[in-house]
Amino acid sequence: MFKRYLYALIICLIPMVSTANPVFKIAFAQDDMQNDFRRAQVEEAADRAKHYPAVEFIFSDAQGRTSLLMHQIEQFISQQVDALIIGTNDSKTVVPVIEKAHSKGIKVIILDRGVDTQSYSTFINSDNRQIGAIAGEYIAKQLKGQGRVLLLEGIQGADVTQHRSEGFLNVVGQYPELQVTRRTGNFLRKDALLATEELIQQGFRFDAIFAESDSMLSGVRPVIEQQGIDPDSIISVGVDYIDEARQAIISGTQTASIYFPLGGDDAVDAAVKLLQKQPVKRHLKLPADLLITKDNVDQVDPIF
Repeated sequence: MFKRYLYALIICLIPMVSTANPVFKIAFAQDDMQNDFRRAQVEEAADRAKHYPAVEFIFSDAQGRTSLLMHQIEQFISQQVDALIIGTNDSKTVVPVIEKAHSKGIKVIILDRGVDTQSYSTFINSDNRQIGAIAGEYIAKQLKGQGRVLLLEGIQGADVTQHRSEGFLNVVGQYPELQVTRRTGNFLRKDALLATEELIQQGFRFDAIFAESDSMLSGVRPVIEQQGIDPDSIISVGVDYIDEARQAIISGTQTASIYFPLGGDDAVDAAVKLLQKQPVKRHLKLPADLLITKDNVDQVDPIF
């Protein structure tokens, strides 16, 4: 455990992309790179940074721990980075250190998950209420307005989770014969697997699942198979549209996925523009309204 913690501390100091004479240093403070989506965000950002010869790109992994994320942001502040991309797991606790970075003149880019402060340069996200609503409408239609639905939620402290759940529940709430059971999967395979396994062992059965990430659905599928349940008999909708989801949709073990862009390249582009004193909107909204099913799965590339 100590070695893992030490690695998380020193990784802040390791440049992932560097130049002989960098002009700008851009840091990415990421919540948890055990999460496939979060890791892919950093990788996309690093790839984009390579397009800018004057940029040095560094990153950190807080391993899902808010206290470590805050410590790593403090380290980036002390290193006097020029821009800071932040992917947080908590909208409130991180506020003081974000405000500190902003007050130091660092360009702060909040990516994907919102924070309860206005002390940032730009916020990049998608309409997560709309994502939840799309899933709700699709499931309600497929079930003809009646049945049992499992809602697998992400991290409870993240606004992404709150908004996706809100959008979903607002729609399914219009159908009195749709019964929703909520469980937390933290956007992680293992947590979703354990939550679903526990429910099934308690005798719970469901006709549909809305998992707020495809990774959670990947964790659920082995449980369903082990219980002898035909995955084709369950309507299953995820979010992100990763390659695993694509393959599962093709094979019939997942019904649909809602495309959700990583935003890593957008974050680096925004950081560079800000550092070059070019105009950047305070809120950049990335489109995320495409539902992928068997009908169009071959027409859209997965996000990773």
